[in-house]
Amino acid sequence: MEAERLERLKKTTYLHLAMEAKETLKKIEEDFPDRLEAMEYFYNLFHRVYTEGTPLKINRKTIGIMCMQVPEELIYATGAIPVRLCSGAHAFDQVGAEFMPSKSCPLMKATMGMLYIDHALYRESLDMVVIPTTCDQKRKAGEFLEEMGFNIYTLEIPPTKDTEEARYYWQNSVKRFALMLQETTGQRITRKRMREAIKRLNSARQQYRRLFHLRTSSPSLIYGKDTFVITNAYFFDEIEKWTEALRSLNDELERRKKEGLFTGNRSAPRLLLTGSPPVFPNLKLPLLIEEAGGLIVADEVCSSSRLLYDAPVFDEANLYDMIPAIADRYLKPCTCPSFVPNNDRKRRLLEIARKFGVDGVVYQAYSGCQLYEMEQRSIARTLMDEGIPMLYIETDYSPEDVGQLSTRIEAFIESIRSRRRRQ
Repeated sequence: MEAERLERLKKTTYLHLAMEAKETLKKIEEDFPDRLEAMEYFYNLFHRVYTEGTPLKINRKTIGIMCMQVPEELIYATGAIPVRLCSGAHAFDQVGAEFMPSKSCPLMKATMGMLYIDHALYRESLDMVVIPTTCDQKRKAGEFLEEMGFNIYTLEIPPTKDTEEARYYWQNSVKRFALMLQETTGQRITRKRMREAIKRLNSARQQYRRLFHLRTSSPSLIYGKDTFVITNAYFFDEIEKWTEALRSLNDELERRKKEGLFTGNRSAPRLLLTGSPPVFPNLKLPLLIEEAGGLIVADEVCSSSRLLYDAPVFDEANLYDMIPAIADRYLKPCTCPSFVPNNDRKRRLLEIARKFGVDGVVYQAYSGCQLYEMEQRSIARTLMDEGIPMLYIETDYSPEDVGQLSTRIEAFIESIRSRRRRQ
């Protein structure tokens, strides 16, 4: 009986997921002018995977990761493929709500619901699931997943990054992770494989840096909703195909810039989005912001600009230099609110705000995501001291608050326009 119930639930949930994804993609593709040709690759990818249910063909060991703090270079160096497991689906959120605490973060409920609804398939396809200790809910969720039969590895991250002791602790944690990857995949991490993995990721980072700098253009060259589609595709797409598709997009944006072609209203308020990460198909807030006449020209979230910007720096191309350099790359630039103190995040937000000429900041916090909820006050004070207005929004994956959020966002955008007129 339980197996039959689960099968019915699975069919219903995937039907709702397809409808949810289709609705999001329809808004992204049809509700905005100035559609970019190179975005078709990314739109089609999400159609295939989410609305048509076409599985990705991966013929190598697959490592599931639940955070951007997992060193992907080490995974690629063992011949395996990293796949980010974070879910933005309200359909999965409702499944996760059946066994997760009611006040859990919707991202965690959705991710757990996704892994539960089809756990036999995921157990078979994922050789290991890596959970960094950046989030208490993810860390404890690992126990649920172990009971479902998943091979869980907890990647220990220090609570601070400003001391030499923390750096030493993290480097040892990364080395232990490398040993576990070798044991899981049966492949040794050699100097040659590590260099190839770093080169592979650096090619992706190079193209992402191009996009990052192109986004500083005023008027804007690309909608924020499209940049979230691009970075969310990085979670699961083949990295070479993703890099080439992004290269084509960057080439198109550079051509449009030379031709004087820009996106949206030239006088639209330039906004920065920070806080809890938008994960497809939950692009509710970015879409509401840009439907209301704002433009998300920059962001500081772990599902976008924090993913790929920094590259590891080392003196000699040997394992003794490369592995510590990779560890440093994932620790030192990180602005995750799990670190205490977190002055780097405030500094980074101000740096981005100045570089991109933003008029205001929208701070998203998922209900139940205590780290982002607690940090919003200090961020608001920092921005206020610089004369930058901030709109704080607490929400979840449900569509029920769309009307209320729309009203608040429209009022915030109008306040920015009024401020401009007064100045």
